[in-house]
Amino acid sequence: AEGFDNGQPLGKAAHDIPRVNHAATCAICQQMQHIAQTPFTATPPGAYGLAKAGVTRPRLEDAMDKTLPDVAQAVAGITDGMTVMIGGFGGAGSPIELIHALIDRYRATGHPTGLTVINNNAGNGHVGLAALIEAGMVKKLICSFPRSADPVVFTELYLAGKIELELVPQGTLAERIRAGGAGIPAFYTPTSFGTDLAKGKPVEVFEGRSYVQERWLKADVALVKAERADPHGNLTYRAASRNFGPLMCMAATETIVQARQIVAPGEIDPETVITPGIFVQKVVEVSNPAQEEDLNLAKAAYPLEV
Repeated sequence: AEGFDNGQPLGKAAHDIPRVNHAATCAICQQMQHIAQTPFTATPPGAYGLAKAGVTRPRLEDAMDKTLPDVAQAVAGITDGMTVMIGGFGGAGSPIELIHALIDRYRATGHPTGLTVINNNAGNGHVGLAALIEAGMVKKLICSFPRSADPVVFTELYLAGKIELELVPQGTLAERIRAGGAGIPAFYTPTSFGTDLAKGKPVEVFEGRSYVQERWLKADVALVKAERADPHGNLTYRAASRNFGPLMCMAATETIVQARQIVAPGEIDPETVITPGIFVQKVVEVSNPAQEEDLNLAKAAYPLEV
């Protein structure tokens, strides 16, 4: 304060302070400079480049390659008790092959089990989500439409008290998932006010209207079906199969995607990307995906008979 009162400077002028070459004395800076200046050999996707002088690091494009060779490897990290979001509106956008791969793993190892599944429906027939429930892998279902075309599996287990149900209005379900991805812990909606679905939930009045507080939905894993993907995880969807997919990708810690086609980086116009790769961790190509409605018309049951 004294320096300001008498108008005198508080320290040395900048041109009087001796300059120090920080990079010349900092070991970390020297190592980073060495790595940056070291040439790397070209390698195929997924491989690591070898540097001179024994220095190694992955090439940027290799480190960003999220593709896997098959659906079994894609779902191998799903463990007991996880919350799993599964995309789809009925059969539209349902990642059948990823779901069936998860069932295969359970049949082979007994894991995962005790899953909480978030989906729009409760499955139809004996394939896809219905087969996952029928296998006994799901302890709780959070959905909007447990009663759809042929929900016999869920209905029987629910009436027997073997599976829990959290019923959520469809728009609220979408918004709860979106809130999870956006980092919004809770929001208010007039939907369900005065019904059994609002019992026990906080209610506030805004501008003379009552609103129910709803909490975000997040997941450990999301299983999503896309039309096209690149190795970096950028996605496009086909028409209505998009539905909950983009929201679930944002709300899950890990997103696993089956795509009908994986193209080279840059082949998807950035202006058409619906889900950016930052929200995707694993991508596997399923070039001829099954459609739930076709399987049910054929009265198929998983495991499918050959």
